[in-house]
Amino acid sequence: MIQAAIFDLDGTLLNRDESVKLFINRQYERLNNQVGHIPKERYVTRFLELDKRGYVWKDKVYQQLVDEFNIDKLTWKELLQDYISEFKNNCVPFANLTQMLEKLKSSNLLLGMITNGYGQFQLDNIKALGIEKYFDVILISEWEGIKKPDPEIFYRVIKKLDISPNESLFMGDHPMNDVKAAQNVGMKGIWKKNFQWNNVDADYIVDDLAEVPSIIENLSK
Repeated sequence: MIQAAIFDLDGTLLNRDESVKLFINRQYERLNNQVGHIPKERYVTRFLELDKRGYVWKDKVYQQLVDEFNIDKLTWKELLQDYISEFKNNCVPFANLTQMLEKLKSSNLLLGMITNGYGQFQLDNIKALGIEKYFDVILISEWEGIKKPDPEIFYRVIKKLDISPNESLFMGDHPMNDVKAAQNVGMKGIWKKNFQWNNVDADYIVDDLAEVPSIIENLSK
């Protein structure tokens, strides 16, 4: 019987790819006086390349951009601060996010979240999506001092929710850090499908968040 559904954030609930594209386009427009000597398409494309879908923190990204594009009216630290301050205003949810969470809560399921990243930055994004209220536990790696795929962070959320691993499922977009790591501690692992990987060894594969309630219903039969 599934008692709790636990989720990753980026690439699972938050459509990070679309959010980043929206942010970097708006940043270029907002700071046009300082970066306008660079063609917009080059600025946007290079940022996305260096970002590597969020696996490179933006201090390194902006240092590289400042160097490559000879940006001298702004420091990389000022660009980074703009990212930290403004990203939350560009958060794009995946379709059916709120409807899914409403349905799960109405079924009396416990809800948790484990996300890697910086504490306040990630919490700001969660609040921007308007979903903080649905979650009984939210663990963010910076504040926990550990990150996925470390099994300890999965055990920690299970302990806080007061359930057993086999009474829970974890859904994320990364085959190893999310799906396999959850399976390794005895949870069901659900993969939020994306274009980066194929043939992921998950208990279930989800294309649309609207599919999640019926998967939990089947697991609870």
